[in-house]
Amino acid sequence: MTNVPQSAILAEEAEPKPGPGSQVTATTRPSWRNLNFGPRMWVALTIIFLIVLMAEVGPFVYPYKSSLKVGSLYDEPSAAHLLGTDNFGHDIIAVLMNSTRNSLLNGLLAGTLAVFIGVLIGILAGYVGGWFEELLMGITNIVVAIPSIVVLILISMSLQHTNVGFLKGIGGLALVIGITSWPWTARAVRAQASSVATREHIDIAKLSGAGTPSILIRDVLPYLASYVVMAWVLQLASAILAESTLSMLGLGPSGTDSLGIELHWALAFQAVSTGAWWAFLPPTIILTLISFSLLYLQSSLDEVFNPRLRRGKKKNLAKAAARRAETARKLAQQNEKVEVLS
Repeated sequence: MTNVPQSAILAEEAEPKPGPGSQVTATTRPSWRNLNFGPRMWVALTIIFLIVLMAEVGPFVYPYKSSLKVGSLYDEPSAAHLLGTDNFGHDIIAVLMNSTRNSLLNGLLAGTLAVFIGVLIGILAGYVGGWFEELLMGITNIVVAIPSIVVLILISMSLQHTNVGFLKGIGGLALVIGITSWPWTARAVRAQASSVATREHIDIAKLSGAGTPSILIRDVLPYLASYVVMAWVLQLASAILAESTLSMLGLGPSGTDSLGIELHWALAFQAVSTGAWWAFLPPTIILTLISFSLLYLQSSLDEVFNPRLRRGKKKNLAKAAARRAETARKLAQQNEKVEVLS
């Protein structure tokens, strides 16, 4: 059998095959149409969309505000308040929507900051190399060696005593989480950037007179885009869970609702022991759905960016092999006819 490179097989799978009697036109299919958006991605995106819709639009249409006292301590669910009230007498649904919005905002800020720092350090270390790479990776290894949870607790406690409102709120906690969770992204990006830096197009860019910033942005970063996107999704989930952990311990932002703070007050006012499930179960479910959907989205993105992991690959490879065999058979028949005629 004729040996065909694996890249050719993958390219052949991605290209649309004309049917019988169809004509090949000059119009090419957009590259994004070849991406494999599987069912897992749509499930994850649907869950994320519904949660964001609840957090962003819900407070504007819901009749109660999260700061409005509408009952007493842990009123049971009723027709007026479907999930009852919390320890302060606030409507649980109103608090849940506001808490979800703040937790998502914290995850977005912290995850984006962590990815930015990690990509910046990783791409510089991988491309420049030498002593500069050793220096940056040494700093990264030091940060990795320090227990992040200890640093988070200490800095969070110190921020609560500052007079700066931004640092005492969601922004300060997101800043703390972002500057302590970038090392693993930097190490992975450094490995990828080191591989890209040895390719021929980088040498061509250098010979053409392009500067280092231009090469990093135009010639190196695009090859890392898929990994950066997946790392960003994971950082979002990690940041949201980190905020919930700190807030549940009482180290979260003061005067602000979040899913972790809801759990903190539920534990502090003994909602578990008294059977007030509506105080701790809804934020737990929302946290679970957020983490599940983001991790599910990351795994589905891995299939999108890596053709080797796509579902149905074996079936596509079998079809490609059958097409190659048919092509080889037709070529053999043509060669036989040419030999007969000659």
